[in-house]
Amino acid sequence: MSFTAISVMNNAPACSGVYGLSNSAEWIFIGEASNIRAALMEHLSEASAQPAARKPRGFSYEVAPAGQRASRRDQLARELTPLRAR
Repeated sequence: MSFTAISVMNNAPACSGVYGLSNSAEWIFIGEASNIRAALMEHLSEASAQPAARKPRGFSYEVAPAGQRASRRDQLARELTPLRAR
């Protein structure tokens, strides 16, 4: 999905899970949050400070219970090798 405020508001759930930010060349970030939509909106506000080559253009997510988020984030980070995981 396109990493824009409209797309995040229309597509990202306000619930617990993991999410990833990417551009056309690489995974930039894999994270976990109690509110996926809020976390993505926070990243949008930070996106303008990133170098143009690494600017996120898309996002994806998986809904996951709080107790499973960190392990799923770590698994995705190993598989996708993002520039950063948190």
